[in-house]
Amino acid sequence: MRTAAVALVAVALLAVAAACGSSGVAQPAGSIKVTMTEYKFDPGTINAPAGKVVFYLVNVGSMSHDMVITQSDGTTIVGRSDLVSAGDEFVFTVDNIAAGSYKFYCAQPGHADLGMRGTLTIS
Repeated sequence: MRTAAVALVAVALLAVAAACGSSGVAQPAGSIKVTMTEYKFDPGTINAPAGKVVFYLVNVGSMSHDMVITQSDGTTIVGRSDLVSAGDEFVFTVDNIAAGSYKFYCAQPGHADLGMRGTLTIS
């Protein structure tokens, strides 16, 4: 009986440990890692080949962030990630992006104005 109780406590502790922390998404091979924090992206300038581009977003900040990619004039959205909670990771894929210059920014209120933006060059 005591062995069963100890095993049950051990399983419960493992379940709690698994529920804490980040989402545990592994960085896909060939993806571009982008770290998000208040109020910047790292790197702030990204170069990638035309076609399918995969971003591995890692939020090391204390608030939620996202990544929106627009044409260089800012009028057309090319891709938009889900909102990434503090401490989480997210794989964001943009299919079939053409060669050209693009902008990216965090769409959360005020974040882009505080410097959370960058440039993306697709060749």
